[in-house]
Amino acid sequence: STLSLSISIIFNMAPTERQQKEARLRQLSGGKAPQARVSRYLKKHVEAHLIEGAKSALLLKGIKCSNAMNDVLKDLRAMKAPHAKLLGKNNMIVPFDDAGQQSLEFLTTKNDCSMFALASNNKKRPNNLSIGRTFDRKILDIAELGILRYKSLADSAGCPKKRIGSKPMMLFVGDRWHLNPEYRRLQNLLIDFHRGDPVDKIVMSGLDHIMVFTTADDPNAAEGSKPIIHQRVYYCKLKKNPNGGRTPVPFLNPSGPDMDFYVRRTEFATR
Repeated sequence: STLSLSISIIFNMAPTERQQKEARLRQLSGGKAPQARVSRYLKKHVEAHLIEGAKSALLLKGIKCSNAMNDVLKDLRAMKAPHAKLLGKNNMIVPFDDAGQQSLEFLTTKNDCSMFALASNNKKRPNNLSIGRTFDRKILDIAELGILRYKSLADSAGCPKKRIGSKPMMLFVGDRWHLNPEYRRLQNLLIDFHRGDPVDKIVMSGLDHIMVFTTADDPNAAEGSKPIIHQRVYYCKLKKNPNGGRTPVPFLNPSGPDMDFYVRRTEFATR
């Protein structure tokens, strides 16, 4: 009886931390025991880290994607570089469906990305851009944006551009960003998407561009229509203060990409 009691206690014990990790790796590798090389990769990139690095973004096309929306993805890759990966093929994914979210969770896990942007174009939702993020390899937030006007980086040829890997300064203009709960969550999502590497200190010369998001009510808009959000990107060049001060004065030049869009649908995590 003592032996059977000890055996039952052993089998009823909670799994150890090592057993939980092995089960997690087996789940991510399709139910099979992963190879040594795959196991090392998953341990390095999938397990929780004490200090989180930059969040990479997976950029992909939907069922149908126009050339204009393809330019949007290419410019997002240029703005997010080197923390962005662009997939060239079209994907049968509808982000707000359960099957589509499972596909996004699989692709973001496979490519080690916690952010994603899916561009599509159809008759019902033209020029559609869905951005979102994941937590613990599960979809956390999604925001569907309808693009009304877009000015790409190629349209601003000859203008100075940001350096690769530089962090943006972000400015949100309008009362709706802090009064409306939906736009407050959207603001947090946009900051998370563009923030880059977390750092303790910033060299002033590294602040080379600023992103401005402005929302305002249009007095001529129809009743019930959603407000338009204006995204503008400027190259910031620091010059000597003409008044003789030690702090340099920033001069802003439009550099793109510029975008006018409105929010179509959102699906944010419940608190």
